[in-house]
Amino acid sequence: MARRDRRRQIMQAAEQLFTSRRFHEITTDEVARAAGVGKGTMYRYFRDKDDLFFQTATAGFDELCDLVRQPVAGGAAFAEQLRSTCRRICEFFDARRQLFRMMQAEDFRMAISKGAVCDRWMEHRKKLVAAVADIVRRGVAEGQIRRDVPPETLANFLLGMLRTRARDLEDAPRPVRRLETLMDLFCRGAGATRAASGTGGAGSGRRRGRRARRLSAAGAGRAAAGGRS
Repeated sequence: MARRDRRRQIMQAAEQLFTSRRFHEITTDEVARAAGVGKGTMYRYFRDKDDLFFQTATAGFDELCDLVRQPVAGGAAFAEQLRSTCRRICEFFDARRQLFRMMQAEDFRMAISKGAVCDRWMEHRKKLVAAVADIVRRGVAEGQIRRDVPPETLANFLLGMLRTRARDLEDAPRPVRRLETLMDLFCRGAGATRAASGTGGAGSGRRRGRRARRLSAAGAGRAAAGGRS
C-alpha cells in the first residue's frame, strides 16, 4: 500500500473511533488495531496521538477548501455561489460529524495554545477563510454585500453561522435549519423589519411603511369621529 494511502487509512480509523468517545479515552493501540496496522507502522506517519488527531483535523480544513473552491456551473451569480458553498459545507458537516467534532476539539485546543503547532493550525484555518472570502468578494462586486467590512471578516462570520447550525441546532425545527434562513440572516441581518417581510427587500419595507401610515391615519380619524359624537 502506498505511503499516502496508509496514512489516510490510519486517519480514517481515528476519525471513526472519535464517534462515541473523547480524545483522551482513545489510545494509539486502538487506532492501530482499527486501521489494521502495527503500532510501529503508525509512528512512521505520526509522532504521537496529538499529532495524529491534529493532522486528521487539519485534513478536514483541506477537504473543505477543495469543496468551497469547486466551480459553480455557468459562472453563476453571487447568490447561487453562496447557496452552493453553504450547501457543500453543511453536507460535509452533516456527513462527517466525527471529523467535524475533531476539528472543533482541535480548534478549542489551539485557541489556548502557542507555538509552531498553533501557527500550522492557523495556516489551514486561514486557507478555508480565504476560500470563502473569495465568494464574499463576488457579492461585494455585485453590490449585494456591504463594502465596509473586510471579506475575510464576513467569511469568518459565515463559517461561524454554519458551524453553529451543525453543532448547536441539530435538533432545531427544520425552518430554523434551512439554508435559506441562514443565508438571509447573513446577507440581510436579523432586524425585525426584514424578518417580518420574509424577503427583507427595500420595496417591501416601503409598502409596510405606507400600510402602517394608512392604518395610523384611519385610527386617528375614528378617534376624532368618536370625540365629536
